[in-house]
Amino acid sequence: MAICRTGRPKPNLLASGVTVSDSCKTTYEEIKKDKKHRYVVFFIRDEKQIDVEYIGERNAGYDQFLEDLQKSGVGECRYGLYDFEYTHQCQGTSEASKKQKLFLMSWCPDTAKVKKKMLYSSSFDALKKSLVGVQKYIQVSFD
Repeated sequence: MAICRTGRPKPNLLASGVTVSDSCKTTYEEIKKDKKHRYVVFFIRDEKQIDVEYIGERNAGYDQFLEDLQKSGVGECRYGLYDFEYTHQCQGTSEASKKQKLFLMSWCPDTAKVKKKMLYSSSFDALKKSLVGVQKYIQVSFD
């Protein structure tokens, strides 16, 4: 892990040595604060930097998110962030409220090479720290 001159860990440098691009953080804020997009799919470019691969329009559904998450191929890992909206029925009342939860998914199919799985796995925890405000974290590893 790289150390800044202050002696503190560099915030965007992950345990694997992979950094998080500014476009990842910008797109995340556009989803979280501005509600501009429904989801984003991230990938690790050249084993050096996490970057944006696909952005889903605000009216896109979960099925489209899963399709984009797997679009790169059978043996490819990806990260995905999805803004999930649902209606919450308050117990004991007839009132319902609209809720939203952001979840971050690490997608590593069984068909991915071990080296790639390790790279994505070792980068996931620090990516979570870069995207402040995500409510749920999911790791998926099936084909």
